[in-house]
Amino acid sequence: MNIKLHNVISSLTGKSGMLIIEAILAGERDTTRLAALCDNRIDKKKLPDIKLSLEGQYKEEHLFGLRQALNLWRDYQSKIKECDVKIELFLKEMTKNKPKPKELIPPKPISNPNKLKIEGLHEMLMAYTDGRDAGQLPGFNDYSLIRVISETGTDMSPWPTEKHFTSWLNLAPWPNNSGKKKKTRRRKIQNRAGQMFREMARSVGNSKYQALGGFYRRIKSRHGARVANKAAARKIAVLFYRLMKYGFDYVEHGLEEYEKKYQERILKSITKKARQFGMKLIPEVA
Repeated sequence: MNIKLHNVISSLTGKSGMLIIEAILAGERDTTRLAALCDNRIDKKKLPDIKLSLEGQYKEEHLFGLRQALNLWRDYQSKIKECDVKIELFLKEMTKNKPKPKELIPPKPISNPNKLKIEGLHEMLMAYTDGRDAGQLPGFNDYSLIRVISETGTDMSPWPTEKHFTSWLNLAPWPNNSGKKKKTRRRKIQNRAGQMFREMARSVGNSKYQALGGFYRRIKSRHGARVANKAAARKIAVLFYRLMKYGFDYVEHGLEEYEKKYQERILKSITKKARQFGMKLIPEVA
Protein backbone atom coordinates (compact mmCIF):
# COMPACT_ATOMS: atom_id res chain seq x y z
CA MET A 1 0.00 0.00 0.00
CA ASN A 2 3.11 2.21 0.02
CA ILE A 3 2.52 3.01 3.69
CA LYS A 4 5.76 3.82 5.57
CA LEU A 5 4.45 3.92 9.15
CA HIS A 6 7.10 1.40 10.27
CA ASN A 7 9.79 3.95 9.38
CA VAL A 8 8.32 6.57 11.73
CA ILE A 9 7.23 4.70 14.87
CA SER A 10 9.42 2.15 16.63
CA SER A 11 6.96 -0.77 16.64
CA LEU A 12 3.94 -1.53 14.51
CA THR A 13 2.71 -3.98 17.14
CA GLY A 14 2.73 -1.36 19.89
CA LYS A 15 -0.32 0.50 21.13
CA SER A 16 -0.19 3.28 18.51
CA GLY A 17 0.57 0.98 15.59
CA MET A 18 -2.22 -1.45 16.38
CA LEU A 19 -4.79 1.33 16.82
CA ILE A 20 -3.86 2.78 13.42
CA ILE A 21 -3.96 -0.60 11.67
CA GLU A 22 -7.34 -1.46 13.15
CA ALA A 23 -8.71 1.97 12.12
CA ILE A 24 -7.45 1.46 8.55
CA LEU A 25 -9.16 -1.93 8.37
CA ALA A 26 -12.33 -0.31 9.78
CA GLY A 27 -12.39 2.10 6.83
CA GLU A 28 -10.62 5.23 8.12
CA ARG A 29 -8.50 6.99 5.46
CA ASP A 30 -8.04 10.50 6.87
CA THR A 31 -4.34 10.78 7.80
CA THR A 32 -5.02 13.46 10.44
CA ARG A 33 -7.48 11.24 12.29
CA LEU A 34 -5.20 8.24 11.96
CA ALA A 35 -2.21 10.18 13.32
CA ALA A 36 -4.34 11.42 16.24
CA LEU A 37 -4.65 7.80 17.42
CA CYS A 38 -0.97 7.77 18.40
CA ASP A 39 -0.16 7.42 22.07
CA ASN A 40 0.79 10.55 24.03
CA ARG A 41 4.30 9.15 24.55
CA ILE A 42 5.08 9.63 20.85
CA ASP A 43 6.81 12.93 20.18
CA LYS A 44 4.36 15.49 18.74
CA LYS A 45 7.05 16.58 16.29
CA LYS A 46 6.63 13.22 14.57
CA LEU A 47 2.95 13.81 13.73
CA PRO A 48 3.61 15.49 10.32
CA ASP A 49 5.86 12.57 9.34
CA ILE A 50 3.24 10.09 10.55
CA LYS A 51 0.61 11.78 8.38
CA LEU A 52 2.86 11.57 5.33
CA SER A 53 3.69 7.93 6.06
CA LEU A 54 -0.03 7.06 6.00
CA GLU A 55 -0.63 8.39 2.50
CA GLY A 56 -0.94 5.18 0.50
CA GLN A 57 -2.93 3.17 -2.00
CA TYR A 58 -5.75 1.47 -0.12
CA LYS A 59 -6.60 -1.18 -2.68
CA GLU A 60 -8.95 -3.99 -1.76
CA GLU A 61 -6.39 -6.75 -2.33
CA HIS A 62 -3.85 -4.97 -0.12
CA LEU A 63 -6.38 -4.48 2.67
CA PHE A 64 -7.31 -8.16 2.43
CA GLY A 65 -3.62 -9.11 2.84
CA LEU A 66 -3.27 -6.74 5.80
CA ARG A 67 -6.30 -8.25 7.53
CA GLN A 68 -4.95 -11.77 6.97
CA ALA A 69 -1.57 -10.76 8.42
CA LEU A 70 -3.19 -9.16 11.48
CA ASN A 71 -5.33 -12.25 12.15
CA LEU A 72 -2.29 -14.52 11.83
CA TRP A 73 -0.27 -12.30 14.18
CA ARG A 74 -3.03 -12.46 16.80
CA ASP A 75 -3.23 -16.23 16.41
CA TYR A 76 0.52 -16.56 16.96
CA GLN A 77 0.31 -14.31 20.03
CA SER A 78 -2.32 -16.62 21.55
CA LYS A 79 -0.08 -19.64 20.87
CA ILE A 80 2.86 -17.87 22.50
CA LYS A 81 0.74 -17.19 25.60
CA GLU A 82 -0.11 -20.89 25.77
CA CYS A 83 3.62 -21.69 25.67
CA ASP A 84 4.31 -19.17 28.45
CA VAL A 85 1.65 -20.81 30.63
CA LYS A 86 3.18 -24.26 30.03
CA ILE A 87 6.71 -23.01 30.80
CA GLU A 88 5.45 -21.42 34.00
CA LEU A 89 3.88 -24.73 35.09
CA PHE A 90 7.13 -26.58 34.40
CA LEU A 91 9.15 -24.02 36.37
CA LYS A 92 6.80 -24.23 39.34
CA GLU A 93 7.04 -28.03 39.29
CA MET A 94 10.86 -28.00 39.12
CA THR A 95 11.26 -25.47 41.93
CA LYS A 96 8.51 -26.52 44.35
CA ASN A 97 10.96 -28.37 46.63
CA LYS A 98 13.81 -25.90 46.26
CA PRO A 99 14.41 -23.18 48.88
CA LYS A 100 14.00 -19.62 47.69
CA PRO A 101 17.13 -17.42 47.91
CA LYS A 102 17.03 -15.01 50.85
CA GLU A 103 18.58 -12.07 49.00
CA LEU A 104 17.59 -11.35 45.42
CA ILE A 105 19.28 -8.79 43.18
CA PRO A 106 16.66 -7.09 40.98
CA PRO A 107 16.66 -8.62 37.48
CA LYS A 108 17.98 -6.80 34.44
CA PRO A 109 15.28 -5.30 32.24
CA ILE A 110 14.38 -7.35 29.16
CA SER A 111 14.59 -5.34 25.95
CA ASN A 112 11.38 -6.89 24.66
CA PRO A 113 9.13 -7.78 27.63
CA ASN A 114 6.66 -9.45 25.27
CA LYS A 115 9.11 -12.31 24.74
CA LEU A 116 8.25 -14.02 28.01
CA LYS A 117 5.39 -13.10 30.33
CA ILE A 118 5.76 -15.30 33.42
CA GLU A 119 4.93 -14.00 36.87
CA GLY A 120 7.74 -14.57 39.36
CA LEU A 121 10.17 -15.73 36.66
CA HIS A 122 13.26 -14.26 38.35
CA GLU A 123 12.49 -15.86 41.72
CA MET A 124 11.88 -19.28 40.15
CA LEU A 125 15.07 -19.10 38.11
CA MET A 126 17.11 -18.18 41.17
CA ALA A 127 15.59 -21.09 43.07
CA TYR A 128 16.31 -23.48 40.20
CA THR A 129 19.94 -22.32 39.89
CA ASP A 130 20.44 -22.28 43.70
CA GLY A 131 20.89 -18.51 43.73
CA ARG A 132 23.54 -18.39 40.98
CA ASP A 133 22.35 -15.27 39.24
CA ALA A 134 23.59 -15.38 35.64
CA GLY A 135 21.83 -12.05 35.12
CA GLN A 136 24.92 -10.43 36.66
CA LEU A 137 27.03 -11.67 33.74
CA PRO A 138 27.54 -9.60 30.58
CA GLY A 139 24.78 -10.13 28.04
CA PHE A 140 22.53 -12.18 30.32
CA ASN A 141 19.02 -11.50 31.58
CA ASP A 142 16.22 -13.79 32.73
CA TYR A 143 15.05 -14.47 29.18
CA SER A 144 18.50 -15.45 27.89
CA LEU A 145 19.16 -17.51 31.05
CA ILE A 146 16.02 -19.61 30.69
CA ARG A 147 16.89 -20.23 27.03
CA VAL A 148 20.45 -21.34 27.81
CA ILE A 149 19.60 -23.64 30.72
CA SER A 150 16.87 -25.26 28.61
CA GLU A 151 19.77 -26.48 26.41
CA THR A 152 22.62 -26.96 28.90
CA GLY A 153 20.97 -27.36 32.31
CA THR A 154 22.78 -26.15 35.42
CA ASP A 155 24.94 -29.25 35.99
CA MET A 156 28.30 -28.79 34.28
CA SER A 157 29.63 -32.26 35.11
CA PRO A 158 29.19 -33.58 31.52
CA TRP A 159 32.00 -31.17 30.55
CA PRO A 160 35.19 -31.75 32.62
CA THR A 161 36.59 -28.30 31.81
CA GLU A 162 35.46 -25.02 30.34
CA LYS A 163 37.37 -25.93 27.15
CA HIS A 164 35.20 -29.00 26.71
CA PHE A 165 32.13 -26.82 27.22
CA THR A 166 33.11 -24.17 24.66
CA SER A 167 34.13 -26.86 22.18
CA TRP A 168 30.70 -28.48 22.53
CA LEU A 169 29.13 -25.05 21.93
CA ASN A 170 31.19 -24.73 18.73
CA LEU A 171 32.80 -21.58 20.13
CA ALA A 172 36.36 -22.89 20.44
CA PRO A 173 38.94 -22.00 17.77
CA TRP A 174 39.68 -24.75 15.27
CA PRO A 175 43.08 -23.99 13.73
CA ASN A 176 44.35 -25.94 10.75
CA ASN A 177 48.06 -25.15 10.50
CA SER A 178 50.43 -26.65 7.96
CA GLY A 179 54.04 -25.58 8.26
CA LYS A 180 54.21 -21.80 8.28
CA LYS A 181 50.71 -21.41 6.89
CA LYS A 182 48.12 -20.62 9.52
CA LYS A 183 44.43 -20.75 8.74
CA THR A 184 41.27 -21.37 10.67
CA ARG A 185 38.35 -23.34 9.28
CA ARG A 186 34.80 -23.15 10.47
CA ARG A 187 33.24 -26.32 11.82
CA LYS A 188 29.94 -27.18 10.21
CA ILE A 189 28.21 -27.88 13.52
CA GLN A 190 25.00 -26.22 14.60
CA ASN A 191 24.54 -25.77 18.32
CA ARG A 192 21.51 -23.88 19.60
CA ALA A 193 23.12 -22.96 22.92
CA GLY A 194 26.22 -21.70 21.11
CA GLN A 195 24.04 -19.52 18.90
CA MET A 196 22.44 -18.03 22.02
CA PHE A 197 25.84 -17.03 23.35
CA ARG A 198 26.62 -15.45 19.98
CA GLU A 199 23.45 -13.39 20.24
CA MET A 200 24.46 -12.20 23.70
CA ALA A 201 27.94 -11.32 22.44
CA ARG A 202 26.47 -8.83 19.95
CA SER A 203 25.16 -6.71 22.80
CA VAL A 204 28.49 -6.74 24.63
CA GLY A 205 30.28 -4.43 22.16
CA ASN A 206 28.32 -1.39 23.34
CA SER A 207 27.74 -2.51 26.92
CA LYS A 208 28.93 -1.02 30.20
CA TYR A 209 31.43 -3.85 30.59
CA GLN A 210 34.50 -1.95 29.43
CA ALA A 211 36.85 -4.91 29.31
CA LEU A 212 34.64 -7.28 27.32
CA GLY A 213 33.35 -4.44 25.17
CA GLY A 214 36.92 -3.32 24.49
CA PHE A 215 37.92 -6.90 23.71
CA TYR A 216 35.05 -7.22 21.21
CA ARG A 217 35.93 -3.97 19.45
CA ARG A 218 39.66 -4.78 19.40
CA ILE A 219 39.10 -8.17 17.76
CA LYS A 220 36.56 -6.67 15.38
CA SER A 221 39.05 -4.05 14.16
CA ARG A 222 41.64 -6.76 13.45
CA HIS A 223 39.67 -9.73 12.21
CA GLY A 224 36.12 -8.56 11.53
CA ALA A 225 32.76 -8.79 13.27
CA ARG A 226 32.25 -12.55 12.82
CA VAL A 227 35.50 -13.48 14.57
CA ALA A 228 34.89 -10.90 17.32
CA ASN A 229 31.40 -12.24 17.89
CA LYS A 230 32.64 -15.81 18.31
CA ALA A 231 35.52 -14.77 20.58
CA ALA A 232 33.28 -12.68 22.84
CA ALA A 233 30.65 -15.44 22.90
CA ARG A 234 33.31 -17.88 24.09
CA LYS A 235 34.29 -15.58 26.97
CA ILE A 236 30.64 -15.24 28.05
CA ALA A 237 30.23 -19.04 27.86
CA VAL A 238 33.31 -19.51 30.06
CA LEU A 239 31.85 -17.11 32.64
CA PHE A 240 28.56 -19.04 32.60
CA TYR A 241 30.39 -22.36 33.04
CA ARG A 242 32.38 -21.02 36.00
CA LEU A 243 29.27 -19.55 37.58
CA MET A 244 27.33 -22.81 37.41
CA LYS A 245 30.30 -24.86 38.61
CA TYR A 246 32.08 -22.64 41.15
CA GLY A 247 29.61 -19.91 42.14
CA PHE A 248 29.38 -16.17 41.68
CA ASP A 249 32.22 -15.20 44.05
CA TYR A 250 34.70 -17.01 41.81
CA VAL A 251 33.32 -15.35 38.67
CA GLU A 252 33.14 -11.89 40.27
CA HIS A 253 36.80 -12.11 41.28
CA GLY A 254 37.71 -13.11 37.72
CA LEU A 255 35.72 -10.22 36.23
CA GLU A 256 37.38 -7.72 38.58
CA GLU A 257 40.83 -9.03 37.64
CA TYR A 258 39.98 -8.86 33.94
CA GLU A 259 38.69 -5.28 34.25
CA LYS A 260 41.81 -4.31 36.21
CA LYS A 261 44.17 -5.77 33.61
CA TYR A 262 42.19 -4.07 30.84
CA GLN A 263 42.47 -0.66 32.51
CA GLU A 264 46.21 -1.18 33.10
CA ARG A 265 46.70 -2.08 29.43
CA ILE A 266 44.77 1.00 28.28
CA LEU A 267 46.70 3.28 30.67
CA LYS A 268 50.01 1.85 29.46
CA SER A 269 48.99 2.43 25.84
CA ILE A 270 47.94 6.07 26.24
CA THR A 271 51.00 6.80 28.40
CA LYS A 272 53.23 5.50 25.62
CA LYS A 273 51.39 7.61 23.02
CA ALA A 274 51.65 10.71 25.21
CA ARG A 275 55.41 10.15 25.56
CA GLN A 276 55.75 9.96 21.77
CA PHE A 277 54.26 13.46 21.49
CA GLY A 278 56.45 14.84 24.28
CA MET A 279 53.61 14.94 26.80
CA LYS A 280 52.81 13.21 30.05
CA LEU A 281 49.63 12.21 31.81
CA ILE A 282 48.59 14.04 34.96
CA PRO A 283 45.93 12.39 37.16
CA GLU A 284 42.86 14.54 37.70
CA VAL A 285 42.32 15.50 41.34
CA ALA A 286 38.91 14.36 42.60
